[in-house]
Amino acid sequence: MSDSFDDLEQILATKGTSAAVELLCQDLKERKDFTALFYALLMKKRLDLGVSPIPTGPAQDLPQNIHGPYEEAVRDAARVAGRLYLDDGNIPGAWAFFRMIGEPAPVREALEKAEPKPGEESAALIDIAFHQGVHPTKGFDWVLEHNGICNAITMLSSQDGSHDPAAREYSIKRLVRALHADLVQNLASHIERVQNFRPSSNDIYELIAGRDWLFAEDSYHIDVSHLSSVVQLSMNLPVSEELELARQLCEYGTHLSSRLQFTADWPFEHHFKDYAVYLSILADDNVEEGLAHFRNKVESADVEEMGTFAAEIYVNLLVRSGRDQEALAVARRYLAKADGQRLSCPGIVELCEKTGDYQTLAQVAREQNNAVHFLAALLAGKALVAP
Repeated sequence: MSDSFDDLEQILATKGTSAAVELLCQDLKERKDFTALFYALLMKKRLDLGVSPIPTGPAQDLPQNIHGPYEEAVRDAARVAGRLYLDDGNIPGAWAFFRMIGEPAPVREALEKAEPKPGEESAALIDIAFHQGVHPTKGFDWVLEHNGICNAITMLSSQDGSHDPAAREYSIKRLVRALHADLVQNLASHIERVQNFRPSSNDIYELIAGRDWLFAEDSYHIDVSHLSSVVQLSMNLPVSEELELARQLCEYGTHLSSRLQFTADWPFEHHFKDYAVYLSILADDNVEEGLAHFRNKVESADVEEMGTFAAEIYVNLLVRSGRDQEALAVARRYLAKADGQRLSCPGIVELCEKTGDYQTLAQVAREQNNAVHFLAALLAGKALVAP
């Protein structure tokens, strides 16, 4: 290293500033010190712009006329350093620079091709891919592969997901498939031990039909807390193959011993049975019976004691079933006094906007002493009937 310093001093004395800077950049590149190279490239640009090579203050302290060229130099230097890190297989090193300039595409492309080893390497790439949102679906795949279903459930359950609903849907589907596959395998193994043949079916309905002994003596074939969590997450699924698999998971859950059944909040106090009804509505199966099931829960709930969650669940089901007017009526009756910011379903304002019922919005706004919503409703209604 001392030789490098001597060489720099000699080149500066004999060949000048540009040659010394070029030597420094080349030396840093060869030693793969790409972070230092980034700063060396900025130093080179500062010299070209006629300002001090030492950044003693923020870039905004530079003369106004060189802000643009210097900012572009920062972006160029970050791209150089980031690309060199990627070429060297160092995705975290590259992300530090591409994140700085708001260009995630090169890192996303690298993550798509990456095959991280378990341990610190996979943890770092999972953080970039999933938690920092560069490639959430790939990150979730790695969580399942390296950390298992339990960690995947915990990570997904703790994430908001509203900023990337497509990635969240993908992750829930992967969880449903993974848990369903494990349960099918474990059921098949149990059947093989008892009946001396291994069934080929992957359908849980078929595997448990006529085999009540599978559940004897509080037997279970999958972690029940995992089963419960995945079933709850599946409430967010669209009509899909994974939704049908989730319904199979619910069916399995309903056969478990009562001592293995979770006690959940209203309106899911019967847990797997109630979730099975909910998912059947989403799947457009026994919709009227299912809606009546949850409507009865709403009407029998003491809002003061139990809160509005049952009504919120029912509103969500009505919206998912394309019954916006009914959803508005339920919200008008049970959610008018609720804080719209904390609802887990569309609120009255959203439902009025969706249905074009601004008269109801004006009525609720008056009751809530909300002058803004009241006038907005009047204006929206006026615009609706304007010639």
